[in-house]
Amino acid sequence: MKTSLDQYCINVTDLEKSLHFYQTVLGFEVTHRIEIPNVTEVVLAGANGHRIQLARHHDQEGPIDHGNGFWKLYLDTDDCEGLYRRCMEAGIESISPPERLEHWPVTAAFVSDPDGYQVEILQHHGETPATSGPGSS
Repeated sequence: MKTSLDQYCINVTDLEKSLHFYQTVLGFEVTHRIEIPNVTEVVLAGANGHRIQLARHHDQEGPIDHGNGFWKLYLDTDDCEGLYRRCMEAGIESISPPERLEHWPVTAAFVSDPDGYQVEILQHHGETPATSGPGSS
């Protein structure tokens, strides 16, 4: 049996603003829209086929309550600096600029999407070892 992650669905406060970020700034393609009672959703796919689903609940008032369960979204790219620069040119909030990480074979940058979800932009430079990080041997 094979199992893999397919897509995540996140709640958003302004569907068009979030759609602009994920489609125009990050480059995901809209695969389809869903209209169900009290909810509008848009599904977008990346180059690898994995998807993110943006859901706007029409009865949602005010900002999204993030709680403490969800931490961040990871994006793979072959140009971390270029994608980060595109985010900055679009007025997206920066958490941290691209940096080649010491204990992992990646360059990473962090931005916030329109609802404050943390997005980690990763460019891989090789295979990640089975155990990694500052405490690994």
